[in-house]
Amino acid sequence: MRSLKKTRRIQVIAIAAIALAGSTALMGYAFRDGINFFRSPSQIAEAPPPPNEVFRIGGLVEDGTLIRGEGTQVSFHVTDGGASIPVTFDGILPDLFGEGEGMVGTGRYVNATFEATEILARHDETYMPKEVIEALQAQGTYRAPDS
Repeated sequence: MRSLKKTRRIQVIAIAAIALAGSTALMGYAFRDGINFFRSPSQIAEAPPPPNEVFRIGGLVEDGTLIRGEGTQVSFHVTDGGASIPVTFDGILPDLFGEGEGMVGTGRYVNATFEATEILARHDETYMPKEVIEALQAQGTYRAPDS
């Protein structure tokens, strides 16, 4: 016969393992809609995501493509030097948003156009998101702010 102490230890370990597995499953379930993957314009051009997938796109606002529509509607192209993706947005743009500047947008890619629900721009003259810098460096078009 097993001792009572050994039986209790096995029960505690089994309950802890079940609790850990359950909490991991609940966290995965909660994060399934909250995780937005980053893609560069070149990655989107190579393998377009499905229209129902929400993700982030980042790069530079292409010069000469910023068009302000009626009200708060804006359209422009975002590029990483390798590909250019058209973007539409209906909302108020950040103050430092402009042509030739870095941006990150959240939204969906529908009918070959990125429909943004949120646009983020740099918060000062020298900042650019890490993902955007990496995408621009991969295309060989990154310029350091000091140069």
